[in-house]
Amino acid sequence: MRYNVPVMNDNFGLYKTMLLIRRFEERLISEFSTGKLSGTTHTYIGQEADAAGIFSITEPGDVVFSNHRCHGHFLAYGGEPYRLAAELMGRATGLVSGRGGSQHIHWHNFYTNGIQGGIAPVAAGMALAEKVRATGKVALAFIGDGTLGEGALYESLNIAALWKLPILFVLEDNGYAQTTPVEKNMAGTMSGRFAAFGIPVWERDTTDVLDIQSAARETVQAVRSGAGPVSLILHTYRFSAHSKGDDPRSSEELAHIRKFDPLIVHGERLTSNEHTKAESEVTATINDAFTRAENDPFAVLSSEH
Repeated sequence: MRYNVPVMNDNFGLYKTMLLIRRFEERLISEFSTGKLSGTTHTYIGQEADAAGIFSITEPGDVVFSNHRCHGHFLAYGGEPYRLAAELMGRATGLVSGRGGSQHIHWHNFYTNGIQGGIAPVAAGMALAEKVRATGKVALAFIGDGTLGEGALYESLNIAALWKLPILFVLEDNGYAQTTPVEKNMAGTMSGRFAAFGIPVWERDTTDVLDIQSAARETVQAVRSGAGPVSLILHTYRFSAHSKGDDPRSSEELAHIRKFDPLIVHGERLTSNEHTKAESEVTATINDAFTRAENDPFAVLSSEH
């Protein structure tokens, strides 16, 4: 079961979830300079509409397999900001007792892994389990445009199509595989990669959460109806660096993509009072999460082998 599931049945709920993701990630970046965090992180800033739109229509019990850019998925899924902050600080109260860090977390039916392509076979296996048990639940696997260069993905697509597994492959195309533009690392089309296995493709080039929510509803319903695997390609924008500082993009390009900020696009549907309310509630949640986490004990690493 999922807990603390965000209420996203109206414009305010969708906006608040996106704002929570944005403010959490911004706080995370600032905390790295304080020395409270270690390792690295891959923020979801700019892609918030994808997570909010998709998780606004999924059901408790659906299985989610995310990737290295997982915080936005986790928070929209209903994950606790406090437990995530604690994990990133290496605290014993973290999602996996402070040992997984930013990329390797688990909470209820939510899983992540930083190995590109490596999540696809595992997610397909989870979908097979749901099919065998006839639960009616679906699996969602989040991949990036860079994942299209991994052979394990195509083996998984083949098996998913052959066995009609209840899985939705969500491809978030932010235009770059780490620092390599997509036009320099991929031949053909993204939709053609899925179509080659007979997997239906929905494709959207938008940062409007309502458009994404509509596409997500159609694709998830198709999977849940027994149609087998389905793919949803979302062309989006990543505002931050791939990790914390590896960003080759020009200031002109960054200024251009900021025009498609999903918070601005959807924020126009809210009143000034709703904006104030969302900002106040999100700020309180994030401050509480990081303050509590900072005061928790560090993870205890066993010396046993």
